[in-house]
Amino acid sequence: MQVEVLYRPAFALAMVTLDRSETVQAESGAMVNMSPDLEMETGAKGGFLKSISRKMFGGESFFLNTYTCKSDGALIGLAPPLPGDISVIVMKGETLIVQSGSYLGSSKGIEVNTKWSGAKTFFGGEGFIMLKVSGTGTLIVSSYGAIHPMELEKGQKIVVDTGHLVTFEEQIDFKVKKVAGWKSTLFSGEGLVVELTGPGHVSLQSRSQDSFLLWLIPRIPKQTTYVSSGD
Repeated sequence: MQVEVLYRPAFALAMVTLDRSETVQAESGAMVNMSPDLEMETGAKGGFLKSISRKMFGGESFFLNTYTCKSDGALIGLAPPLPGDISVIVMKGETLIVQSGSYLGSSKGIEVNTKWSGAKTFFGGEGFIMLKVSGTGTLIVSSYGAIHPMELEKGQKIVVDTGHLVTFEEQIDFKVKKVAGWKSTLFSGEGLVVELTGPGHVSLQSRSQDSFLLWLIPRIPKQTTYVSSGD
């Protein structure tokens, strides 16, 4: 499986090339185009209960699509719903913590799991949870806005708004907390933050979906109801 990222950084598109019998798993609705010799199967990945967990607690679609290649060189294009960048991560038996909304797709050998001890600590104002992604293969993640990579040294700390977090390595210590007191948390425009302590790699996104919605929703025109006076 080979992945080429086009049109980055604002409107990235992942073009995935598959050889015969290779598969790629993708988030529901991520497919832009595909070769006619790709076979798509939609299912509840990991069993019914695990998929329910992913939907309820991970913010991901209940069903994921698996595309299987019937001949060499088949193509499939994958894109996220919001404008931004795409990162292709080659994993070799490692584990990453990934924002649920950033998961776009993965090859065979990558397991996506919501059932890990730190998951519940990410519930809060941002309305999402982090996924535990592990295995050997290719992982495709997306961002809203640009992706900003950071390398933390041992003991180095950084505080990140949870809505801007994309991935971090499993060995990084983390603590989710309020940005200040409850008054500041509710009215400052800053929700929960996470304090990360290195060493390890972190990636952030330059925009937050929740911040965009807070800006957008008050500007949506309210529906006007017209009442006819009759004849």
